[in-house]
Order: sequence, then structure tokens, then C-alpha cells
Amino acid sequence: MHARTEKKQIQLTRASGACWRIAFDNPPLNVMGPQFVREFREIVSAIEADEHLKVVIFESAVDGFFLNHSDFHADFKELTSMPQGPTGLEAWPDALVRLTRAPVVSIALIRGRATGNGSELALACDMSFASREKAVLSQWEVGVGLVAGGGPMARLPGLMGRQRALEVLLSSNDIGGDLAEAYGYVNRSLPDCELGGFVDALATRIASFDKWAIANTKRLVNAASLPPDVEIAAGWEACMASIPRPAAQDRLKTFFALGFHQPGDAEDRLGSFLERLGQGA
Repeated sequence: MHARTEKKQIQLTRASGACWRIAFDNPPLNVMGPQFVREFREIVSAIEADEHLKVVIFESAVDGFFLNHSDFHADFKELTSMPQGPTGLEAWPDALVRLTRAPVVSIALIRGRATGNGSELALACDMSFASREKAVLSQWEVGVGLVAGGGPMARLPGLMGRQRALEVLLSSNDIGGDLAEAYGYVNRSLPDCELGGFVDALATRIASFDKWAIANTKRLVNAASLPPDVEIAAGWEACMASIPRPAAQDRLKTFFALGFHQPGDAEDRLGSFLERLGQGA
């Protein structure tokens, strides 16, 4: 178990009273451990409580990684021992569900890899925009014998249809920005040089509108489109059950030997490395 760092892993900047920017800042790989989850829950609570806030933008302060997979060096008991949130779900899925229901607009600005947790966060946001050159989305879990825990099985079919959802989940492959747009995984992919300006202009435009109208429009769209919490809970339970399985632990051990969890090819081209695991490479 690693000692807990005092450095914040999530940076919150109040660009204005109506618009916040939230940057994930856990270099070098932007992995998600218990400290990140605690900080994220606090930010979601702040988002829910601020009566003037209308738009939040999630982005990365770490080059190459929007938000990555879980920290496999961390003690998972520290994560699973966190109290359930107001939804009755465990800490991570609770925070995602609350973000989706919060009376503000959440936007994911994706540069770099959105692997596992990063993809789940993007799916929980109200809109997501990806760099055409730099964004990579991935639900990689099946490739190492795991089940995703933050709700993609409940959310993806509604966004892109059952067959494409199964392709994303079961291939565990890397999905670039243009294909993500074509599948409905993200709203749009844009040239990287245009991405920041586009998101800033959209956020500023929405933040100029009336919060009551924003919140109630989102509430009604949520009622027509969100999966029930029981589906999110089932995914988390399957995820937790998958982690100690010998098949998953064997694949993770092989993946670590190939360079997983450290800067380099295995993290940069994660999808292409997964097919080696079943070959004992």
C-alpha cells in the first residue's frame, strides 16, 4: 500500500460563478485510486450545493491521459470501505450517478486516454468532446479478465446501440476520436487546435442562460434516458467479484511484466497489448 500523498489529484478552478473547470492531475498516468475518489466525491458535493453554478468542464492537467484506469498499486479495501453515497451506491458509481443528475451541465473535454474510469466519467457527463488527434477511449476491462465497475454496461447501449456497445466492451480496444463520434460515444471529435475554443464557447453560451431552465430541461431528459440505479449497482458488484479471480490476476501479472502501470508503450497503446495476455507473452 502506498502512503497517501498530500498533493491534490483534482484541481478545481472557478473560472466564474457560473462555470468551473476541473482538471485531473495525478501524473504520470492519471490513474484513479482512493484519494482521487474521495476528492471527486467532495467536488460533486460542491457542484450539487452551489446555487449559482451552471456548467462544469472536466479536463486533464496530465499530457496524454484524460483519466486512466484504477491504481492497481493501491489497497482496494481502502476504496471498498468508503461509505455508500446518498444514492445508496458505492463511492465511485455514486459520484458518477450524482454528477449525471446534478442541476448543472457537465462537459468532458477529452485529450489523451480515457481508459476505464475516464470513459466512465465521460459517459456520466452530459456532453463530451474529443481531440481528433489525441483522444482515445477504452473500456479495457474484459481484456484482463475484469468487469467494468462504473456503469458502462448500463450507459453505452443507450448511446450507441447494443451491438456497438458490445463491440466496445468485449473488444476492449482503443477507440479514437473520430470513431467515438461516429458511434455516439462522444458528441463530436474536433481538431485538437479547435477543441479548447469550441468547448469554452459552448460552456460560456450555456452559462449565460437561466439555471432553472437548464436544470429542468436536464431533469426531464434524464427521466427519459438514464438507466436505473440497480443496473449501475450490478456492474459494480460484478467488477468487485472479478478482481480476485485467478484468471484476472494471472493476466494482470503478465500485463505488469509487459510494462503496464508505467509510462511507455503498454499504457500508450493499451488496446494493442491486451491480445498478448492470452498468449502468455
